[in-house]
Amino acid sequence: MDSNLIARVDAALGNGVEALVRAHHRRRLRRVGWQAVFDPSDSLWADGDPPPRPGNGVEIMIDGANALLRIAAELARAESHVHIAGWYLSPDFALVREDERLVLRDLLAELAGRVEVRVLLWAGAPLPLFHPSRSEVREVRDRLRTAGVRVALDSRERPLHCHHEKLVVVDDRVATVGGIDLTTFSGDRFDSNAHPYRGSLGWHDAAALVRGPVVADVAEHFRLRWREVTGEELPGTDVPEPAAEHQLQLVQTIPEKIYARVPRGQFRILEAYVRALRSAERLVYLESQFLWSPEIVQILADKLRRPPSDDFRLVVVLPSHPKSGNDDSRGQVGALAAADAGAGRFLACALYCRDGARKSPIYVHAKVGIVDDGWLTLGSANLNEHSLFNDTEVNLVSRDAGLARETRERLWAEHLELPLEEIRGRDPVELVDERWKPIAEEQLQRRDRGDPLTHRLVRLPGASRRVRRLLGPLQGLVVDG
Repeated sequence: MDSNLIARVDAALGNGVEALVRAHHRRRLRRVGWQAVFDPSDSLWADGDPPPRPGNGVEIMIDGANALLRIAAELARAESHVHIAGWYLSPDFALVREDERLVLRDLLAELAGRVEVRVLLWAGAPLPLFHPSRSEVREVRDRLRTAGVRVALDSRERPLHCHHEKLVVVDDRVATVGGIDLTTFSGDRFDSNAHPYRGSLGWHDAAALVRGPVVADVAEHFRLRWREVTGEELPGTDVPEPAAEHQLQLVQTIPEKIYARVPRGQFRILEAYVRALRSAERLVYLESQFLWSPEIVQILADKLRRPPSDDFRLVVVLPSHPKSGNDDSRGQVGALAAADAGAGRFLACALYCRDGARKSPIYVHAKVGIVDDGWLTLGSANLNEHSLFNDTEVNLVSRDAGLARETRERLWAEHLELPLEEIRGRDPVELVDERWKPIAEEQLQRRDRGDPLTHRLVRLPGASRRVRRLLGPLQGLVVDG
């Protein structure tokens, strides 16, 4: 069949399926009283509770080698309790790997000898065809319990979905929120900003460490889920004293009808993204494991078709398909490229580590959104139906221009392989046009010719098929971690 005909059929089917999905989501949210998620608003905060909290300190930790060391250090300082919520956890996962190796089970066992340690995990896939399975997670539970850790498994998921957030709370004084699972399942999360070639999948990720009043919101989210799963009412959380000057808001996805205390659910991550992306004037920068959401893509495509300014740019960093090197976005990269129509406002990239002629994908697992260097979100939520409608998720939102710009500059220095000083203060649109685009295009051509890569960035040409979203629920169950 002619490739143009295939593309036209794929686009027509994709448009039809995506319209049905969007209509279904709107009906569903209307039934549970969340239809206002899609309404226009001048606010870039999500409505409702918890509200934005002033007085917080925040440290953005990019990649596992940085984040895991900080998490280990904060855990070691625990004085009253440690609460961990995760998609999955590997007891033998090493948080510290230089000098003396420190694995998670040993650290939690030491802590359990002097403080309360609670771990809340997704119960696993109910069908043993998918992983982690129920039995695999029960094995983790049993190993942690022998170390004195209290473990609960949450099976109150929507069918073919999961509990996906990655939280650590220490003494209700400090917490981490982000995308980093404490596991080697499907890939070793311990990777550095330099992403050296290691003969296996590289891993790019991010998390935030926070102090101050927002920690009480993170702790309360854990408290809610622990009570729903175990029936145990944990002591109330005292709101910490102000730690710095950042205003932060905790936003969640909680599907309706899975927890008695939240019967209508929470869809505030979707609300936050919809409001911020609609407000974009000059720059949208996204890092995500998945770019599958038809609601998000529709907003971005509208921005490209009717750009709010002549120099509007949309840059997305996504995983490449491990075998083909192309995107695995269910056709959404191609849809955005079509909306751009050659105007040069859209760029999608993958990341690779390399060693001479050898190369390996860097799996983009970070979940970061930055709009106009004035709005930032970071957490566990991907840009797919799982994270925005069906899994439990937790993100942080900031409207601090300094934090948003600094985070983008640090990420861009890493991806462009440049010193931070060469990024800091530069106009982001100029950097996209003068650095991102030429590098990514050259590396795509080198990859296609079979030449060794000379840089980390490779343009994603938008080759996946939109009709693949018909496999969405099953595929999402397999790869949602």
